[in-house]
Amino acid sequence: MTGTILFTIACLVALGLLFAVVLYFVAQKFKVEEDPRIATVESILPGANCGGCGQAGCHAFAENVVKAPGMEGFFCPVGGNPVMTKIAEALGRAVEEKAPMVAVVRCNGTFANRTRTNEYDGYASCKVMAGLYAGDTGCKFGCLGKGDCEAACKFDAIHVDPEKGVATVDQDKCTACGACVKACPKGIIELRAKGLKNRRVTVMCINKDKGAVTRKACSAGCIGCGKCAKTCPFGAITVENNVAYIDFTKCKLCRKCVDECPTHAIQAVNFPPKPAAPAAPAAPAAPANPVTPKPDEKDV
Repeated sequence: MTGTILFTIACLVALGLLFAVVLYFVAQKFKVEEDPRIATVESILPGANCGGCGQAGCHAFAENVVKAPGMEGFFCPVGGNPVMTKIAEALGRAVEEKAPMVAVVRCNGTFANRTRTNEYDGYASCKVMAGLYAGDTGCKFGCLGKGDCEAACKFDAIHVDPEKGVATVDQDKCTACGACVKACPKGIIELRAKGLKNRRVTVMCINKDKGAVTRKACSAGCIGCGKCAKTCPFGAITVENNVAYIDFTKCKLCRKCVDECPTHAIQAVNFPPKPAAPAAPAAPAAPANPVTPKPDEKDV
């Protein structure tokens, strides 16, 4: 009995060793040598694996950029231009510098501007809420404030302001990975250029209703009046489907549209306050009427 057990064990061990040897030779025959530059590029990347580059992760980005003939179409939003420059140097290629981007929540619908028409008491998710109905205000386009964008952000850069009820972005933490853009069911979050000295001018509304309907739903919504487009000297503003849009590639940050907007739907960010207009010079005082002295009674 003992001999049978030992024989069985010996056969199993022998078969295991045989299969191991076969698998080793098969692996050696069919193995694919990985380009060592892939590991080099991956070591340069920040390792966030956020998907903001459009790839499945940092390793996939490194693999694809090494195999590609050039750097076109590849950009790591987390590492930005410094990381892309290092990757280009490691691969012996040239890369064009891109303007830094930032996520912008295009909604002015704060509690003060947008009156609540009902109370939502379901699961706290923008996606679920949007699937059930238009929202708890008269505006069916604005921020729902349940924080799907906040949960999607890996960099703690976006939060729903409890006092305003609208998501806000910390531009110093935002990497423009685009996760919040994908998470928002209303499509109100957009990646825009940070701008010179982080200054931007944006139409903070996407409401496509007619002006009267928009104004009733939100006091700070775009009513599509077109005054901003008429006053822009650079052709950066278009009005389509009752809402204005500013092309940040054409905008020169003159802020004429900000002054012209009747609902203050257009906002200028990170600009210093405008200097106060000089006071008009005071009008010269009128000369006093000369008083003729009355004659002294003694002289009469």
